[in-house]
Amino acid sequence: MTPSFHHVALIGKYHHAATGTVAPGSREVLEDIAALLVQQGCQVSLESQTAENSGISGYEALTPEEIGTRCDLGLVVGGDGTMLSIGRKLARFGTPLIGINQGRLGFVTDIPLEDVPSTLVPMLHGEFEEDRRPLIQGQVLRRGACVFDALAMNDVVVNRGATSGMVELRVEVDGHFVANQRADGLIVASPTGSTAYALSAGGPMLHPSIPGWVIVPIAPHTLSNRPIVLPDGGEIAIELVNGRDASASFDMQSLAKLHRGDRILVRRSEHCVRFLHPRGWNYFDTLRRKLRWNEGGS
Repeated sequence: MTPSFHHVALIGKYHHAATGTVAPGSREVLEDIAALLVQQGCQVSLESQTAENSGISGYEALTPEEIGTRCDLGLVVGGDGTMLSIGRKLARFGTPLIGINQGRLGFVTDIPLEDVPSTLVPMLHGEFEEDRRPLIQGQVLRRGACVFDALAMNDVVVNRGATSGMVELRVEVDGHFVANQRADGLIVASPTGSTAYALSAGGPMLHPSIPGWVIVPIAPHTLSNRPIVLPDGGEIAIELVNGRDASASFDMQSLAKLHRGDRILVRRSEHCVRFLHPRGWNYFDTLRRKLRWNEGGS
């Protein structure tokens, strides 16, 4: 049977965070999945850093931009962090992504490694559910000029310095003043990011079909400063009124040092990340497994 996807890019998590060495077993896992793809009639390429760091040869190595223009599917092997990184790079190309979790169950890398043969093959032949997730467009303005611009899938976070006290932040929505907040920081999260840092800071979970953001203060000085859910069609502005060594991070991977008076603008990006899930996938099944909710019931 001819697969629905002809040219598949394999993207892997290939490093230990602490040591920078190739993770044990990663090469074998990637090689096994690549062989399975070839058996199904797919042309296989490796993302360039995956190829370099895993040492796998015999497949063409492509940059993320080349994957976006030449491949019709990205297969991500790793965790949610790996998916966040490549998802931001491929969103503008509309390349769909399938996530295979190498370790703990992820929210967006949702296929367990042991289920790859039975789950992936039907997906390659068109049996999947598509799930589109909006990206956040974030900018840092300094005296009216943009000094930093980045995309995020999960969240934009304004944080105090490691050794400093609280920051004071002025929050506006669509040009309307909302509040001055003194806190350790502030999170603006997408529905995808609502189950990440925002959840640990006490924010609500947003179903991915909800077109909204959640704003969550981090350890606010005033307990009446509570999380709030907003429509994602507007613009959120956060001004650093006071605070030393503050920073803005985008998915915890891109970092901008902030000066007093800087404004962080958050709006919905024109791009979405396309996730493909196994047929019958359900968001609540993922929540139940990931959060270890009671799985009893009829």
